[in-house]
Amino acid sequence: MYTFKKEERLCNKRLIDELFHNGSSFLCYPFKASWLFIDEPLQFPVQILFAVSKKRFKRAIDRNLIKRRMREAYRLHKQLYLYDKLSRTEKKIVLSLGYIGKEIAPYDLTEKKMLKLLSQLSAELTK
Repeated sequence: MYTFKKEERLCNKRLIDELFHNGSSFLCYPFKASWLFIDEPLQFPVQILFAVSKKRFKRAIDRNLIKRRMREAYRLHKQLYLYDKLSRTEKKIVLSLGYIGKEIAPYDLTEKKMLKLLSQLSAELTK
């Protein structure tokens, strides 16, 4: 339930291109979420990609820290906000979460904003 497996990560270049060209997106500072419904058979209802700008955070350890915090907050709350709703409707999505903040946010703020983003995303998906 509280896992984050390799199969949940978005690695397929074709799907990533399709997501950024045809997907919908919204801002929930410090995140930018892009998502797209897909028809392909996936093992999980959501495949996700985490991105942090190299232009804004020059040092890899800073980018990795932010991505680690984003992944952890997502891992803990994905079931309640995304998986349950998507499993009921039997829909699958690909999702990209980009970090657009200017400084490294502490984990508690990251988690709070992730909750807000996931509830906003589930509202968008049910429209």
